[in-house]
Amino acid sequence: MDAIRCRLTQSSSVGVAEDEEVGGAPRVEMSFVTSEEEEEAGPSSDITALVRRYRHGYQKAGLFLCVCVVIVFTTAFLLAYAVFGGRYHCSLVGEGDEEQGGGAKPPAEGGAGLYLGELRLMMRRLLQDEDIHNTVRRVSRANHPPGSSDGTSLASEVLRRFRLLQMDHTWTESLYATLQFPHRSQRSSLWLVDSAGLISEQIPLNPSDYCPYSATGSTTGGVVYANYGRPEDFKWLESAGVSVVGCVVVMRVGGGVSFAEKVWLAERSGAGGALIYPDPADLPQDPRRLGLNAHTAVSEHVHLGSGDPFTPGFPSFNHTQFPPIQSSGLPLIPALPISATVAAKLLSQLSGASCPPSWRGRLPYVRCVVGPEFSSGRRVAMSVHNVMTPVLLNNIFSSLEGRVEPDHYIILGAQRDSLGPGAVTSGVGTAILLELARTFSAMVKNGFSPRRSLLFVSWDAGDFGNVGATEWLEGYLSMLHLKAVAYFSLDQAVMGDDVLSAYTSPLLVDLLDAAIRQVEHPKHAGQSIYSQAEREGGSWRIIKPLFLNSGAYSFTAFAGVPAMELRFTEERAYPFVNTPLDSASRLQEVLGGRLGVTGRSLGELVGEMVLRLAHDSILPLRITSYAHTVLQLSAQLNKHSAELQSRGLSPHWVFSARGDYSRAAETLQRAIEYSDLHDPSAARYYNTRIMRVEYYFLSQYVSVVETPFRHVIHGRGDLTLSALSEHLSLLTSDPERFDEKRFRRQLAFFTWTLQGAANALRGDVYSTHTLLHTTTH
Repeated sequence: MDAIRCRLTQSSSVGVAEDEEVGGAPRVEMSFVTSEEEEEAGPSSDITALVRRYRHGYQKAGLFLCVCVVIVFTTAFLLAYAVFGGRYHCSLVGEGDEEQGGGAKPPAEGGAGLYLGELRLMMRRLLQDEDIHNTVRRVSRANHPPGSSDGTSLASEVLRRFRLLQMDHTWTESLYATLQFPHRSQRSSLWLVDSAGLISEQIPLNPSDYCPYSATGSTTGGVVYANYGRPEDFKWLESAGVSVVGCVVVMRVGGGVSFAEKVWLAERSGAGGALIYPDPADLPQDPRRLGLNAHTAVSEHVHLGSGDPFTPGFPSFNHTQFPPIQSSGLPLIPALPISATVAAKLLSQLSGASCPPSWRGRLPYVRCVVGPEFSSGRRVAMSVHNVMTPVLLNNIFSSLEGRVEPDHYIILGAQRDSLGPGAVTSGVGTAILLELARTFSAMVKNGFSPRRSLLFVSWDAGDFGNVGATEWLEGYLSMLHLKAVAYFSLDQAVMGDDVLSAYTSPLLVDLLDAAIRQVEHPKHAGQSIYSQAEREGGSWRIIKPLFLNSGAYSFTAFAGVPAMELRFTEERAYPFVNTPLDSASRLQEVLGGRLGVTGRSLGELVGEMVLRLAHDSILPLRITSYAHTVLQLSAQLNKHSAELQSRGLSPHWVFSARGDYSRAAETLQRAIEYSDLHDPSAARYYNTRIMRVEYYFLSQYVSVVETPFRHVIHGRGDLTLSALSEHLSLLTSDPERFDEKRFRRQLAFFTWTLQGAANALRGDVYSTHTLLHTTTH
């Protein structure tokens, strides 16, 4: 009987299929199977043969046998129910009557027995819409810049809410940073002056509109319209013979260029000042629809960098005094934000060459000309009066400790401050951060044991160039590449509910692809984000490169940590970011009352990726991604191979380094696939190597003080792949400007950083030696 019971509870009698997933949850099928082979072997087939042999003469024995078979069948059924039904019941303790999730992967060793699918269902049940909406409304009820009473009050409230969650650790870190604010008594001004320099008209400005970190002082000159202030816009002006030297350059908000980049490019072209305005073509200003007031300006910082610009590369903890160092990213010319009304007043009086058709905006009564001549020989004078002030900042942290790799952190963060109400700027990110912290804390209480630690952070001084986050990175830079798995920025996460954009390191692309298949689109019920994106042109459109002003940029470009910033937007741009009109009510109006629903979808999407990173024994990062990125450069080098060799320059070393990196990444990937991942030491060994891949792309050949964004793919400066490609293109477009010495240096920076990444990924010194030996002969 025991043998029969054992046989029935194994695969010969009960087939359990858990590999087929329907809607993210496995379908469990129980089917009774009888095969010819099984009938010929084992106790059950022996009993059947006995019945056949003596069925005519031993009816009592046959009857007895039938009773035995019924008993065996019943026993098997009860055992199967106890095993699988009990497993099902236990896995859903605290989850009500939810349908079982369950993934194909077994729970990690030492865990509470919850599968990934079950954790997913638990997370979905716990996430709440209303909490997100209420927090956005609370955060954005008043302006709350760093150091203000409202800012301090909000910091205290976030700290209190973290403490109420009773997570493993909650703490604050304070630092002093130098921020810039408008002067209290001297207002920045804009005038029209006549040919003698006398003021003919003062143009009214809102005293609260300013560009943090603008140069102070005055300038007077003609006016040049430079479209969005992109590199190609200034190149067109140069090619058209329009000089901006000494002029005030007027530029539009947007175009994929931050305020800091616009001002830096204007300064590099010789401009004396910069004015930046929102054009109705880019930000809606139709009074019949929800849009900007034509008298509203957009404010944004103009430091071409992040963190405290007076301690570049150094942390500002404890108000430590450093030698007088100033970031090279601080502008040397004054900059002001102006409204569309002011811009129309200036541009309508311009004369000069006509601008390209693509430069035409929608300012009323404005002909598209570039200047620099002004009507009646007049000029523009501008004066900026801002003051630098040391401000005490507070970053607030709370964490859930991992059980297997507690020293490996998955970090989620959002800025808390805002110069205006900041519903989008700080409210949405803070709300989703707090909701995810509450959700994961509740999951732990319901049996979730994360393999790695989760760290939730509320950053200060984000509006000044992610100062709080960058100063923290600078303080812990030497350890983060050993401990930080990934960073998710929640800044400006919801500006609509239609289009998802993911500004990300390539290492996180596979993780995102899996997540968007699991999460329902907030605007299209019953459709995943992935399926909706495929209908609208392809899910690949979601992936975008990291950009300078994002909350995720410093983590990757400065610290070498894979990072991502997610954002839901509309096809029609949300017009109120960085303005006094960025309120919760306007955001709700744009979303048609669906702020909570959309915020929850964004939170679920981030939560999906965090779950994978916290649950999987091996980190799901695509370590081969950068080999594909460098392949594009290889193709460009091949195109110019003959010209390079005629100058004594060989692309061989870049090809060799790319091949070495690709082989090392693929070898590591294969080693992981064939390893015993149930061995904690083996999993940790591989995870440590995977975590360092992003860090390997920080160039070791430049100073972090002089070149803080040292990442050769995502960084800034001559060492980057983009700078190398741009310089290489001069061989075709403008050979006389090609600088052979500079190109050799660029090639050396990039090649040896890539080769160093390949060597580090390879791991062993003896393997690295062999690798170098084979590539140098």
